[in-house]
Amino acid sequence: QVQLVESGGGLVQAGGSLRLSCAASGRTYSSYAVGWFRQAPGKERESVAAISWLGGVRYYADAVKGRFTISRDNAKNTVYLQMNSLKPEDTAVYYCAAKIGSATLNSYEYDYWGQGTQVTVSS
Repeated sequence: QVQLVESGGGLVQAGGSLRLSCAASGRTYSSYAVGWFRQAPGKERESVAAISWLGGVRYYADAVKGRFTISRDNAKNTVYLQMNSLKPEDTAVYYCAAKIGSATLNSYEYDYWGQGTQVTVSS
């Protein structure tokens, strides 16, 4: 069992930056792939980024490529999402999720989810 807690969300102006954190407790976090997902009001959940358990494999959704960077520090049991050049369309609740095995942008493959953190980008 893995428990995930997101933090770092908030209100930022367009063009600004935020760094989200996903802290884990429970079983060995370093053996899990982690993904970030987001859901805006009235929209379906969409993938953002994913990282393998050693950090060597990373995937990004087209909408965030070149602006967002996913990374992890297994010594701190934490995965990060650095978000730069934020746009109003990035406004959403951001969730992190964990799974055993390969990283993927497919949210249905993830077993453990955090409660989410709100990111609001004003124009």
